[in-house]
Amino acid sequence: MFKTNSKLVKKGDTFVALRGVNNDGHNYIKEAIKNGTTKVVVEEGTYSVETLKVDNTHDYLVNELDKMYGNDIKKLKLIGVTGTNGKTTTCFLCHEYLNKHGKKCGYIGTIGFYINDFIRPLSNTTPDVLEIYNMLLECIKENCEYVVMEVSSHSLSYNRLGNLMFDYVVFTNLTEEHLDYHKTMENYALDKQKLFYKLKNNGFALINNDDEYSKYFILEHNNNITYGKGNCDYKINSIKMNSKETSFYLNDNLYKMNLLGEYNVYNMSIVIILMSKIFNDFIDVSTLTAPVGRLETIYDKGRIIMIDYAHTPDAVEKVLNNVKNIASGRIITIIGCGGDRDKYKRPIMGKIASDISDVCIFTSDNPRNENPMNIINDMLEGITKKNVKVEESRREALNMGLHICKKNDILLVLGKGHENYQIIGNKKYPFNDKKIIKELIGR
Repeated sequence: MFKTNSKLVKKGDTFVALRGVNNDGHNYIKEAIKNGTTKVVVEEGTYSVETLKVDNTHDYLVNELDKMYGNDIKKLKLIGVTGTNGKTTTCFLCHEYLNKHGKKCGYIGTIGFYINDFIRPLSNTTPDVLEIYNMLLECIKENCEYVVMEVSSHSLSYNRLGNLMFDYVVFTNLTEEHLDYHKTMENYALDKQKLFYKLKNNGFALINNDDEYSKYFILEHNNNITYGKGNCDYKINSIKMNSKETSFYLNDNLYKMNLLGEYNVYNMSIVIILMSKIFNDFIDVSTLTAPVGRLETIYDKGRIIMIDYAHTPDAVEKVLNNVKNIASGRIITIIGCGGDRDKYKRPIMGKIASDISDVCIFTSDNPRNENPMNIINDMLEGITKKNVKVEESRREALNMGLHICKKNDILLVLGKGHENYQIIGNKKYPFNDKKIIKELIGR
């Protein structure tokens, strides 16, 4: 059996040394041999077990997986969603709708691997090619007809999708993110675009035509469907919202949903269009619920606490503007930025949060190998309003936010969403915003 994680190797396995964004599998060959591998596939080096040297270990693995499992996996109908924001919500809503309406569907993405219910967490939004193929085989074993997956730019850059071909591909939007890796927005768009070359001949490509980068995704050889507020196949209009629901028209049909915000109208429009293609009928989305950590709401003594994964300037701005539309009191925002990630976005996110909120608390997110106060100081650059408080400890920041938040106010906790850990150094420590907020409220 192939393994790409040395820790999972058992006696008799073949270890394939893949090169990734931050790791090189060649550094773990000794551990794989210690754990019992009898064969290694490498690009360089000499080892004490049977060794197959190839030009590219990833290409080798893709071709072997395709030979072994390609025909079985072709039985699945695959939906792939790419873009900076909205992937998780869109994919999870599709997964929820399909399962509720008799078409068993798996989900692979940021919040984990699901077949109906949660199966296990994943290390990346789009895991490596071996893990993807293994999950697809698991979906086949569980009689899934569909699999919907989030597709990240890193996965497309490293071809983690192998030779998979998709029945539906979706572009949500493109905003500044991962430029430490991609360097330019054009490079970022071109990596995302690779998904749209993996569409089956009879498949459909769905593109947000309001996005300035949509031209990269409307490929001549594809069956293209556009959506948005402008000139497109599915036109969004008449959006209305309160603290409980959002209503909107898509072409001539009225839809109501439990999710809040204009950006969720775009997400839900994707779901409606895809499901109407699959079911060839009117799609009722009124009972669908947002995935964990996406504007999750706690009501407490006349105040509202919302927890969201927003961690890019565009996502933070959209969440805050939508919350502002429903707020009757103040908005108190708790926000941080990740360490060892794009430093350019820190002052931008800090300024957006300060400008739109009534009170801001800058705190630690996942500092990784950076000093948390250095990250916070980066966020403080360019702040003009005197509404920012600093509390390095995220737990204490949550406590401070709850003390400041009074009746009719909204406490908005951004950045970590569904995550149940905080990364400090190279270690993950248990930490979940929602759980800690409930503990603090209980006191």
